[in-house]
Amino acid sequence: QVQLVEAGGGSAQAGGSLRLSCATSGTILRAETMAWYRQAPGKQRDLVAGFSNRGSPVYADSVKGRFTISRHQAKNEVYLQMETLKPEDTGVYYCNAQIWGGDYWGQGTQVTVSS
Repeated sequence: QVQLVEAGGGSAQAGGSLRLSCATSGTILRAETMAWYRQAPGKQRDLVAGFSNRGSPVYADSVKGRFTISRHQAKNEVYLQMETLKPEDTGVYYCNAQIWGGDYWGQGTQVTVSS
């Protein structure tokens, strides 16, 4: 059974930084893509950053220049370095992986940014 587990969420002041990580277990297959999504209170879950099928990173306009996604392909791990945090970055961050036709989600980790 494939499982994704996020870590690294928490609270930060505006202008601060946090680093999220996501580890995969239950499979030896390499993920085709991995990404981070965010769901703010009362809003839909939106893509924050991910890797295209060609392996290039893509970012939501709201986080470009502030967030950096990286991955360890052999371990099926993905990371999100968040800098210059803003209150509007607050939400639950979910890790997503697509592995051999399956679409998998982590349980989410809360990020709260105060002004």
